[in-house]
Amino acid sequence: MTTNNITTKRFVIRKTLINTNTVITFTTNKGKKVSYNHDKVYNAHKKRFESMPCFVKYKSYTNTNNLPVFVRNMKELV
Repeated sequence: MTTNNITTKRFVIRKTLINTNTVITFTTNKGKKVSYNHDKVYNAHKKRFESMPCFVKYKSYTNTNNLPVFVRNMKELV
């Protein structure tokens, strides 16, 4: 399976990226580079994302400064 790589300015989960095997890399506000597999994060927290008003309305969830706490607690990101 092919892995897509995207570099962004923030943490993002988008409906359009679900099941695309995408690894996203961004830099936190403290300058740390972080990479995560979009599908792993989405599938681990699917209920949480699907219940967020922003995800329902805009079909995405973003965090500009860092990984969300519930994602930071995941053992494996990529």
